[in-house]
Amino acid sequence: MDTPFATTLRPETSRANKTGAWRTERPVYVDLMPPCNDACPAGENVQRWLYHAEEGGYEAAWRQLMEDNPFPAVMGRVCYHPCQAACNRGQLDEPVGINAVERFLGDEAIRRGWTVPVPPGPAGMHVLVVGAGPAGLSAAYHLVRLGHRVTIRDAAEQAGGMMRYGIPAYRLPRDVLDAEIARIVGMGVTLELGRPVRDLEEALGEFDAVFLAIGAQLSRRAYIPAGDSARLLDALTVLRTVAGGQDPQLGRQVVVYGGGNTAMDVARTARRLGATDPVVVYRRTRDRMPAQPFEVDEAEEEGVRIRWLSTIAAAGDGAITVERMRLDDSGFPQPTGELEDLDADSVVLAIGQDVDRSIVDDVPGIEIRDAAVQVGPDMMTGRPGIFAGGDMAGGMAVTERTVTAAIGHGKRAARHIDAWLRGAVRQPADRPELATFERLNTWYYTDAPATVRPHLEMARRVSTFDEVVGGLDEATALFEARRCLSCGNCFECDNCYGLCPDNAVIKLGPGRRFAIDYDYCKGCGICVTECPAGAITLVAEET
Repeated sequence: MDTPFATTLRPETSRANKTGAWRTERPVYVDLMPPCNDACPAGENVQRWLYHAEEGGYEAAWRQLMEDNPFPAVMGRVCYHPCQAACNRGQLDEPVGINAVERFLGDEAIRRGWTVPVPPGPAGMHVLVVGAGPAGLSAAYHLVRLGHRVTIRDAAEQAGGMMRYGIPAYRLPRDVLDAEIARIVGMGVTLELGRPVRDLEEALGEFDAVFLAIGAQLSRRAYIPAGDSARLLDALTVLRTVAGGQDPQLGRQVVVYGGGNTAMDVARTARRLGATDPVVVYRRTRDRMPAQPFEVDEAEEEGVRIRWLSTIAAAGDGAITVERMRLDDSGFPQPTGELEDLDADSVVLAIGQDVDRSIVDDVPGIEIRDAAVQVGPDMMTGRPGIFAGGDMAGGMAVTERTVTAAIGHGKRAARHIDAWLRGAVRQPADRPELATFERLNTWYYTDAPATVRPHLEMARRVSTFDEVVGGLDEATALFEARRCLSCGNCFECDNCYGLCPDNAVIKLGPGRRFAIDYDYCKGCGICVTECPAGAITLVAEET
């Protein structure tokens, strides 16, 4: 059989004629927004640091991470990883374990003693940060890197805010938290603990700008008819007591009222303190529970019972009365009149948290709405020079109340404070188009199930505060990083270079990607179709 004519041509014959004039569309390389980056409340360039990690460049990956988030080891443990929910790989097999790789990088940095350089030269302005929680520490970190002096003042005796006093040690070991806080302080941040700030006008006379980052450390109350001998406590007091090394004396039969992550934390804490039958009472169904599904799963694994569609009608000496609920057509729980008694040595209320906003009372220009200090897109309140973020802030710039979101607030606030101090206005960067799953050519990716992180054996889980979820080792972290599809951005796979029938794709060298010689490109679109990452698109040729 004769060989087809096209295969007998030498490569240079495709460049014998400048065939670009035949083109009606031209291929263009694009840089799209990866869905993981888009979903990250801290604004991390997730895809970029994963790129370094998959090459084994762990320090480079960590430094890229630290451009946005000074707490990778913490966030690798406590973040609810919305990046993974958005990951396109989840539609192929399973999402990339971004959170697990982040933790590996954070732990590796602590182990190896990596530090972040501070700009040399005279310091800029002096900024006061009120609150040593995730938002405040993040803001201080970024402000120091921008060349400013920073003082943090906090009423507590230890830094960390809700990371220390609201998250149990079995989720966040204190040596990890202490190490990442120490790195920030070591960059030149002045940390003044046990020193509450009460007068903002006085503070503005001492500092050039103020960032308010007070966490939600007040528990909300619920009206429950209770006898004099009923033992009712609030969740944050219980968690704070345990974090301080004391036993809150909850007893054996513990009832937790609420359905959020704090309720799960308290119930699991009670189990570790000796409760034989911790029960969570929640008035809706599981699909409406605000707690993260994996938190609920882990609580149930440890022996926590959950009473769905139930509310506490009354509390007495050693018992509570529970009323069965039903959901109406709008999904709101309604009483049924069906009552049942449960043994309860103590009842812990975990129905939400609030912020002590007394610091802004009577400050001209600061508006409180929906129980939050209102801020604009620049994170500044109505009082020039006073910015706010984290749990206490609301308005155009605020999305949610999580540790990750608070860290993102601190970064954004620092950049806006820096611009304001320089008499400038920070303009948001142009937002690229989202890299959707439909743009990818997944034929080129092999099946690679996600790595499962190890868990502590059950006997130790329910009897100690040892960390429950383990981390990845170097081999599994490398494997997990390499599962990234590089959605919407060229990773130099050479598909376009090898498949172009016109030899019109030019390699520019490692890290420099490719160029297209439009004198020869006919606009056939093969490069677009065969790009695994969807990083090339066709645009109409101007006529």
